[in-house]
Amino acid sequence: MPAEAGDDGVRERIERSWPDLSPVERRIAQLLLERADDDLAAWTTTELADAAGASKASVSRFVRRLGFGSFAQARTAARSARARGVPTGGLPPSAAGPVALHVEHDAANLARTGEALARADLTACARLVARARRVLVAGWRNSFPVALHLREQLLQARPDVALAPQPGQTVAEEFTGLGARDVVVLVAFRRRTPHAAAALRLAHAQGVPAVLFTDPAAGPPAVPVAHRFEVPVEGPGAFDSYAAAMTAAAVLAEGVLAARGAAGRDRVTALSAALDDLGELEDLRGEARLRS
Repeated sequence: MPAEAGDDGVRERIERSWPDLSPVERRIAQLLLERADDDLAAWTTTELADAAGASKASVSRFVRRLGFGSFAQARTAARSARARGVPTGGLPPSAAGPVALHVEHDAANLARTGEALARADLTACARLVARARRVLVAGWRNSFPVALHLREQLLQARPDVALAPQPGQTVAEEFTGLGARDVVVLVAFRRRTPHAAAALRLAHAQGVPAVLFTDPAAGPPAVPVAHRFEVPVEGPGAFDSYAAAMTAAAVLAEGVLAARGAAGRDRVTALSAALDDLGELEDLRGEARLRS
């Protein structure tokens, strides 16, 4: 009996169908399981048949056994899952090796990000964040580390930068009291939770200008935003890469520091003095002596 069609990935369908698979179909299934969850997206029928030592007809029977109408439908489902940020597939075979593949892909993402940022009004965005009374940076799941990093960089240039969600806390407390003089910076890369859209709607309802960092597949936001930056995050294999996202955060933070002018420079100086007084960072001179 074929597996029931649904939203399950290829791995789940294989595991459910395993008792009913023929020996040849199990070879095809084992090849996919060894490579990655939904590596079906990376193969053609001929390539998969050759790699598994099977016929194209066997591959067609196999995908039907998994509940797909055709091999093309199975590939579409796998690619759709990957486009949503599901960690499926794997690194394609390459003589260059996995490190070179990642570096090459990140370089391409950075080039695309640079082109997008060049078209954006970074000066106006940086000025908006620099002059705001308070700044709230928010992000969930994989977007949270980017939001955290951006918040820490902005704190070098200006005070009153909050982060949401705090561990174990809700975000309502952070949004309450924000108004037109404040700014919400929302980091919302795939796979987004409903909280991201809700946060944008709440900011809009409160009259708070919003800056949105997202990926090109996100589509238009539900409500107007002051500034939107599209940053590619797809990686060469199963997992997304946030190299370009971190670069975009650094570019914005640099712009905010420049927009703050003397106030920003004074804050950097004051922070450095406070770090020295508290002894919260290693003494670079002592570290150099340690290495010598």
